[in-house]
Amino acid sequence: MATLGILGGTFNPIHNGHLLMARTAAAAFGMERVLLVPAHVPPHKEVAGGVSAAHRLAMVRLAAAGDPLLAVDTVEIERGGVSYAIDTVRTLARRHPGHDLAFIIGVDSLLELYRWKEVHAFLTLCRVVTVDRPGIIGRPLQPHDLNLPEAASSRLLDDVVTGPLSDASSSEIRRRIAKRLPIGYLVRSPVERYIAEHALYRPANQEAGN
Repeated sequence: MATLGILGGTFNPIHNGHLLMARTAAAAFGMERVLLVPAHVPPHKEVAGGVSAAHRLAMVRLAAAGDPLLAVDTVEIERGGVSYAIDTVRTLARRHPGHDLAFIIGVDSLLELYRWKEVHAFLTLCRVVTVDRPGIIGRPLQPHDLNLPEAASSRLLDDVVTGPLSDASSSEIRRRIAKRLPIGYLVRSPVERYIAEHALYRPANQEAGN
């Protein structure tokens, strides 16, 4: 069966690091396509800057435009409320029969996976693949690091791939915008223009033109 990747996130904003994750996972695990799934309300953090789901979705669509690997799915925004991965996977499994689902995460999320809603059921519904970045952990992960049963931990660690190092992070981009620093090398050009046109992530005094 064809493999469909799922890359969820707050995407506040989406940046080149997210796109590298999608491409790295797709190449390593033979994914036919990767769905970018913006969260409505993330379960483990607030949406910094008060940026609406509509703005975040618009930026994701701009970042994915013209890339045959990427598609945008609004399942979590349509559902509303807190966006839990297990609910998303259940819905996408119904929408995409005949596909194997592979949920893409970063190594920081892998270490917190044991806290996710219905994690044991989640792990039976999809493959979970992790994109690590050089220097993030600094040592090889061991099954006990994941706080999950050993069989599940070993399976998860078998599906870790190392991706390219990227300077991009949403928090760093928001910080740079607030200081009026350039972000062009961190996000795609249409996303950069959208942020500027809508004055996103700027302090209130900048929005007022002061």
